[in-house]
Amino acid sequence: MAKLLIVDDEEKIREMIGKYAVHEGHECVLASDGKQALQKFSNEDFDLVVLDIMMPEMDGYETLKKMKEIKDVPCIFLTALGQEYDRIYGFDIGAEDYVTKPFSLKELMMRIKVILKREMKTSNKITVKGLVVDEDAHMVSIDGKRVDMANKEYELLLYLLKNMGNALTRQSIISKVWGYEYDSDDRTLDTHMKLLRKDLKEYGNYITTIRGVGYRFEKEI
Repeated sequence: MAKLLIVDDEEKIREMIGKYAVHEGHECVLASDGKQALQKFSNEDFDLVVLDIMMPEMDGYETLKKMKEIKDVPCIFLTALGQEYDRIYGFDIGAEDYVTKPFSLKELMMRIKVILKREMKTSNKITVKGLVVDEDAHMVSIDGKRVDMANKEYELLLYLLKNMGNALTRQSIISKVWGYEYDSDDRTLDTHMKLLRKDLKEYGNYITTIRGVGYRFEKEI
């Protein structure tokens, strides 16, 4: 699942893309023009932007340039333009792909999937809806806001996320996070897991206790 920003001045088109993307399991935020898109882009974290070029006041080219000054997020241009120069210019300023209207929603979603898959291979970020763990920065954020947590809670979260959907035994968690030689009882792990759930707020509900086994971070709830 990814968080997408859909920008198009035609209401029917942006809503159509948004509904299809939600059906595919993505979270979507819609914007009707470049200025509104920049405001949302500045306040939230997105995995990909679908951006119309021909918009009033601020076109897609200018919008993407300003977005790149804030954060480098992959972008697919969506436009009626089809000339080679337009495509080349879009790639030159940082677009990942280019879809010409009229278009197939299924094809657009496939292009989005390909880009997101490629980004996941080159990025050390793990994302679950609004929860983002950046391994390179050793940082956790929820809905764009940094979450301060102790190192052991961070290591616990990272281990759970890297094994998302899998049941992890208490011993495997302790061995991975505290080390094989660490002599601990269940209370140590349970206490840190309680603190982690508190740090994660609503995302703490993704951590399921499995009786007699250990814990699992759910893929979705």
